[in-house]
Amino acid sequence: MTTIPTLDIFYYVILVLTIIAYTSIFEWILHKYIMHKPLGKFDYPFKAHAIVHHGLFKADETYHLTSHENQADRKTIPMAWWNALILVPLAALPFTFLSLFDTWVLATTAVTIIALYYGTYEYIHWCMHLPKNRQFECWDLFRRLNGHHVLHHRYMHKNFNVVLPFADWCFGTLLKRSPIVFNQVRGLSVPNLQPQTGNNWKCM
Repeated sequence: MTTIPTLDIFYYVILVLTIIAYTSIFEWILHKYIMHKPLGKFDYPFKAHAIVHHGLFKADETYHLTSHENQADRKTIPMAWWNALILVPLAALPFTFLSLFDTWVLATTAVTIIALYYGTYEYIHWCMHLPKNRQFECWDLFRRLNGHHVLHHRYMHKNFNVVLPFADWCFGTLLKRSPIVFNQVRGLSVPNLQPQTGNNWKCM
């Protein structure tokens, strides 16, 4: 039986990219169907995210939490620490199952990538809502992802991805600009998301 360690690097790269794309889809499903809709009587994610988080953080100036504001509000930015202990193994289940018939390299690779994806989600989401003039906040990639997330706070049925908008693109929920003028948060790490073509706000 051919196992992952004997495959050349090309196929392993394909595997890694497949897991990343899968994790983007998992993030999208979790965000859209669990965090924005009650799942029967299980409504903890919905209340914590759609009600509390979105209730505090809009797409206007409240999108940013300044360092001197209510410390309790900071706790609503990340997920509870124990969520990782559930979500990472849950997302890795298909690869763990496949590993039973081949090699555990598949499962360990999946768990590693999914855990890194989860950590990236938590960190950049934290930085989006609590900017501190970090150097990377001026990077074009971060600004694009930040703008993507601002639009999610304006249109909660759009832009469910935070890390990689691959699933938003696949499932038709990708929104690059607001269709109407709205009261938008401003900052060096946030692009101009208004419908008209205008000057972007650049980092100095």
